[in-house]
Amino acid sequence: MELELHHLIEKKLSSHIEENRQFYAQRNAAIKNSHPPDLKNVDVLQELRNLGSKSTLPGRAAFTTARVGKKQVPLRIITPQKADIQGVCLDIHGGGFYMDSAAKNDLRNASLSDALGVAVISVDYRLAPEFPWPAAPDDCETAALWIMENSERMFGSNNLIIRGASAGSNLAMATLLRLRDLQKIDCVKGSVLEFGAYDLSGRTPGGRLYSHEYFIDLYVGQVGDRGDPDISPLFGSLSGLPPTLLIVGTLDILLEDNLAMAARLSVAGNDVDIRVYPESPHGFTFHPTSMAKAATWDITTWIRDRLAKSDF
Repeated sequence: MELELHHLIEKKLSSHIEENRQFYAQRNAAIKNSHPPDLKNVDVLQELRNLGSKSTLPGRAAFTTARVGKKQVPLRIITPQKADIQGVCLDIHGGGFYMDSAAKNDLRNASLSDALGVAVISVDYRLAPEFPWPAAPDDCETAALWIMENSERMFGSNNLIIRGASAGSNLAMATLLRLRDLQKIDCVKGSVLEFGAYDLSGRTPGGRLYSHEYFIDLYVGQVGDRGDPDISPLFGSLSGLPPTLLIVGTLDILLEDNLAMAARLSVAGNDVDIRVYPESPHGFTFHPTSMAKAATWDITTWIRDRLAKSDF
């Protein structure tokens, strides 16, 4: 029986891998035949931002403004359609610190909300180059603190999950470190970090693989020390953080960065789970593949387990 199950899993994985190869071969061919946008052109950048600001599920999200002290930031709130609310998830979108918006994640945030009975709150942090570091982590911190102050009253739960993807994972880690230093980390029951960039300084082997990327100059071009943990969380003191799930693909240029972050979190004494998906490039969980569905299921069940443990 065990041998049959092993062969079944192996067969299914082989099917996922072959599907991935075909999907990304077609996708890469289409990209190769297209002209890359000139991101230094203000009009082109704004056009891309307009595309990235469109909701993938119009009409589902509510809106509010988080205010903490003199700081404020706009939020999108998606609540479950049927289930009672069991917790809150702060979602931090990607886009290289200079593109996309909270609205882009509406569809997957709604799926998570309905599957787990969580209120998903996404933050529209300020974008570079108009607002370079530390504007984005400042806004994410403001959103997290606002949730902590209001989630019990608004949603009946103060159990918080923080989730980010790509640049959003960098900001999620920066937010976690800030909350820990403020001694406000206890209500964070877990963090989900998808293919994050954790060394913007290019000092590590993983960081050097993408140190030439244009988005880094947009975000921290004026900063002398890009090894600051608020910019490159890999160099921070990582003790005292909540359980963390890291998601990355074998074809992701950030794979080594994610392996390094998982190792550093583990050495610091944290509960760490890293899952590496074969034949999967950067951003794969946003793509219509069976491998992405498998990763999404893994994320959903992991968050469910964290929230269940918080009830005891």
